[in-house]
Amino acid sequence: MSVGDALARENAYLKARVAQLTSEIADLSAEVDRLRQERERLHGRREARAPNPLGGGQ
Repeated sequence: MSVGDALARENAYLKARVAQLTSEIADLSAEVDRLRQERERLHGRREARAPNPLGGGQ
């Protein structure tokens, strides 16, 4: 196996891993939003919150 082949395989693995982690981040962000809404519903108030740095612009 050449160095180029090894690098191509590693690059493909890393791209797949980034896609998986990006999906997991989106899932966790949705869960955080759901839990925040549930907390606000239970406590009957809304708190000001900072914008999510991962929430937009991509």
